[in-house]
Amino acid sequence: MAAQLALSLDNLEAVLAGAGTTLTNLVRLVVHTADVDRLSAHHGVLAASLGAAGAAPATTLLGVNRPALPGLMVELAGTAVD
Repeated sequence: MAAQLALSLDNLEAVLAGAGTTLTNLVRLVVHTADVDRLSAHHGVLAASLGAAGAAPATTLLGVNRPALPGLMVELAGTAVD
């Protein structure tokens, strides 16, 4: 879970960079997971990355029945403003 969460954050940062922005412009973050308890145990990965970037988006954690693809444990959806 920690590795997928870190990779998801890296991917989010790459998408934001492609749009000419960074995590600091993130105003909303939605975290989807099929295992809320496991994700909660690794919340520090998310908090550390956002904190290091100076980002403090409104964050929602949603438990889902199953992810879109087998093997996925976490999905991030963010909204950024410039």
